[in-house]
Amino acid sequence: MKIATWNIERPTKNDKRSPLLLDILRKIDADILVLTETNEYITLGDKYNSFHSTNVEEAYYKKGEKRVSIYSKYKAVGQIKTFTSETSICINLETPSGILAIYGTVIGTEGNRKPSFIKDLDQQIVEFENISLQNNLCIAGDFNISFSDNYYFTNEGRKKLNDVFDKLDLTNLTSNIKQNIDHIVLPNKFIFGKEIIKDFWNQDKKLSDHIGVSVTIL
Repeated sequence: MKIATWNIERPTKNDKRSPLLLDILRKIDADILVLTETNEYITLGDKYNSFHSTNVEEAYYKKGEKRVSIYSKYKAVGQIKTFTSETSICINLETPSGILAIYGTVIGTEGNRKPSFIKDLDQQIVEFENISLQNNLCIAGDFNISFSDNYYFTNEGRKKLNDVFDKLDLTNLTSNIKQNIDHIVLPNKFIFGKEIIKDFWNQDKKLSDHIGVSVTIL
């Protein structure tokens, strides 16, 4: 099973980056893909089911833009309501290893220095805890926090995330990738005894101002 996430920096339909973005996404060939700061025109073919956050009612956002989209080769067996459908969505997927709740998110749409970041984070932490009570929870998307360097983080944000991951017995599989704020977090019981292969791309940040990351669970 391959899970990937990437913030693609708000492409438009006629963006010159679009063919290159689509080419990379198709080559990645993830079973589950969480895109953030994306656009509903991004389509990956009939083999994927797609789920999108609701439209953002702000003049800053253009028609078709979505903060979060989830693409899956697996069947969806339910959706879990999130505190704001503009910024996060959660879909239960029927994977070969069992039901997995994919929580796709952008934490803090104005970055990690604004008061809204901690407000968003605290509300999402409550949801992580509630969803984990009955589901294997995968959290993926733009966390606006790096974990292994001084690239982009706040001490409070990093600590709150690490604390809830420890509390819920989750592992941030992408925490050691440098200059990276897009992450994939999975339950330890879901990955126990399995080989994990990590990959990342767009290190030069020419197609987007974010690195893309994936994990393959064997």
